[in-house]
Amino acid sequence: MSTKTTISAWVEQLQSKGKYTFTRDLAESETDGSFVAVQAALGRLKKQGRIVSPRRGFYVVVPPEYRATGSPPASWFIDALMEDFGQPYYVALLSAAALHGAAHQQPMVFQVMTSRAIRGVQAAKVSIRFLMRGKLERMPVTEVQTETGIMRVATPETTAFDLVRYPAAAGHWGNVTQVLAELAERLDSSTLLQVARQVGLPDVQRLGYLLDTLGEGDLVDSMAEWLGSRQPRVVPLGKGKAGKTKINKRWRIMPNVELDLEE
Repeated sequence: MSTKTTISAWVEQLQSKGKYTFTRDLAESETDGSFVAVQAALGRLKKQGRIVSPRRGFYVVVPPEYRATGSPPASWFIDALMEDFGQPYYVALLSAAALHGAAHQQPMVFQVMTSRAIRGVQAAKVSIRFLMRGKLERMPVTEVQTETGIMRVATPETTAFDLVRYPAAAGHWGNVTQVLAELAERLDSSTLLQVARQVGLPDVQRLGYLLDTLGEGDLVDSMAEWLGSRQPRVVPLGKGKAGKTKINKRWRIMPNVELDLEE
């Protein structure tokens, strides 16, 4: 006689142990039933709102307090999801900024940086958007404790550089500047210079210019000195026409974007 349990009881056991993610293969290996039977059982649990599947073959247990929204927050399962993808990652942009206390606008989606293109995923009302950057492993990150384990989050300095690299994903330049204003008190000058050496010069120029504009010039003095030795070409702040505005000599930036800074 089999000693294995049913899918429903097995999911309850997982939750009682504080584990909220599993794969179909694991469910099949640890419970009664064939592949078809397990699929059917998982389908019933999904209809009941007890589990959600943001990716084929990957499931998240939905505790009672999250049945109304259909999924626990992305922070509960992002680490396990990225392990299932087999990709390095860190929580990025506005999602990272919010975790660092710079939530000028609460992000509508959970933003994650990874090393290759991945289509966004949906877990009921929880949306996860992936962005891609090279040299991902070189970017400073921190591990943040979550309700179910840990997740990798961009440091304030990595977040700042990502904001200027992906302004559209961060709500465009006005919002980028507002978030940077809130993030500035958490930025470290030496770490900014460290990250500057890992990214493209235009990102260094744009971030330096914006922090200067915000009155945070002391933070980026060493970065400006380093940049000067690289003799960068002039770049516009935003995409599009450079216009006829005066070049900022310190950062070699053509400020072609009007920044609507709040008092």
